[in-house]
Amino acid sequence: MAQTQLKKKPEAHTDEHSSLKGTLASVFIVGLVILVTWVSVYFLFVNRL
Repeated sequence: MAQTQLKKKPEAHTDEHSSLKGTLASVFIVGLVILVTWVSVYFLFVNRL
């Protein structure tokens, strides 16, 4: 009986931690921009009352 060969892909070791650190920094930057925008609009609204 013929045996089939299972081809296993060699696992490429990538440094995911640096990628995740960059993602975390990007999320914090976007969150900070959104927060600054909301606070600016709030103070603009309160100032015009």
